Amino acid sequence: MKRFFIIVLLLASQFVLGQETSLVTSKIWTLNDCLEYALEHNITIKDASLNKVQAIVDYGKAKSSRLPNLYGSATQFFTNGNSVDPFTSDYVTEQIYSTNVSLNSSLTLFQGYQLNNQIEQNELLLNQSVFLEEAAKNNIIISILENYLQILHAKEGIAIAENNMIASEKEVARAKARLDAGSIALSDYTEAQSQAATNKYAVITSKNIYQQYIIALKQLLELNPTQNIEIQDLDADFDYVSLEIDKTTIYNKALGILPEINASRLEVEASEKDLEIAKGAYLPTLSLTSSLGSGYTSVNDNNFTDQFNVNFNQRIGLSLNIPIFNRNQTKAVVQTAQINIEKAEISQLATKKDIYRKVETAYQNALSAQEQLIASEASKDAAEQSYNLAQKKYELGDLSTTDLVINQNTYTNAQQNYLQAKYLNVLYHQLLQFYQGNDIKL
Repeated sequence: MKRFFIIVLLLASQFVLGQETSLVTSKIWTLNDCLEYALEHNITIKDASLNKVQAIVDYGKAKSSRLPNLYGSATQFFTNGNSVDPFTSDYVTEQIYSTNVSLNSSLTLFQGYQLNNQIEQNELLLNQSVFLEEAAKNNIIISILENYLQILHAKEGIAIAENNMIASEKEVARAKARLDAGSIALSDYTEAQSQAATNKYAVITSKNIYQQYIIALKQLLELNPTQNIEIQDLDADFDYVSLEIDKTTIYNKALGILPEINASRLEVEASEKDLEIAKGAYLPTLSLTSSLGSGYTSVNDNNFTDQFNVNFNQRIGLSLNIPIFNRNQTKAVVQTAQINIEKAEISQLATKKDIYRKVETAYQNALSAQEQLIASEASKDAAEQSYNLAQKKYELGDLSTTDLVINQNTYTNAQQNYLQAKYLNVLYHQLLQFYQGNDIKL
């Protein structure tokens, strides 16, 4: 009976798992679905979030360094031979059993402003981690946008390849009939067969490309490799917006909103704090120390409890540590900090250059894609009319197989050029919107 219930539970768990999997795989994913899911599950973003949590911990640790410490200690000694009683300081020659207990505390009053600078630096690093997390999210958003459009591009590419394959198979059938009727040579028939095989190969290649992009998307989403996923096509009425914004305007907006800029600025400020911390090692350190203690020794006539009362002591004092020479270690740390400031400033400039490169590249590609879209659409329409006319001529026997193949390939190339221009236009327009702080919408 017990085994029966175990089997029922296993079957129920498999059913629930299957239901959950079907909920993920049965729906058609929109771009917004992909973005929301990735922002919650992507491991790169999770890693950046953990870095932020660690920065919070480090900031709290730095603030706690202002507090006094407190620790207790207890020791038990056995001494034989000539020794000094730890409480009376008398010389004795007998065996001594002694116990010492104490509470100790210290508080740093001054340490070359290092504590305050360390706290301020950790606060800067905490703020930087927030921007780095946002930068990680932005990178994933852009990757998903690119991958999403690549999938749509590949999906339409499959449709083109399949249509060509169907058309070429019909042409093979026609060529076979004409060959049997003696109206064409064998070479025309084999050329039709060759074109059909080429188009079939193109279908296989297109499907493989599509699956590769699907795999990449599932990795971005952190989905199980065995799960199937299907994404939503673009709206047929999607408006391919014309670009009317100046690239300088976009660049200035990007500098004001992209988290990489703020992260690089805070890196410079944190490096400057690191220099102040390093210079603080030249200054003295002043600490307040205190302790409470008591103990017991076997050579005393009083009992254990009485001795703890008699030997109870309190101590408070100031400790001053003045650095004089530490083999130029502080000097080297200061020089390293100065170098790191310059490196952080260079990194900040490189970040600005990289953003400008991204904006200008996207802008120029958007302009080019718009012009290519117009030209490729006209070319596609003309090639389609030419191919349709060629098919009719071929059916009437007024066109050779070679000329028909040429027309089909011309039409295929025109379709592919149009697809590429269409999706590049969408991609770069959305990137420019994103660089201005606008939402990505398809």
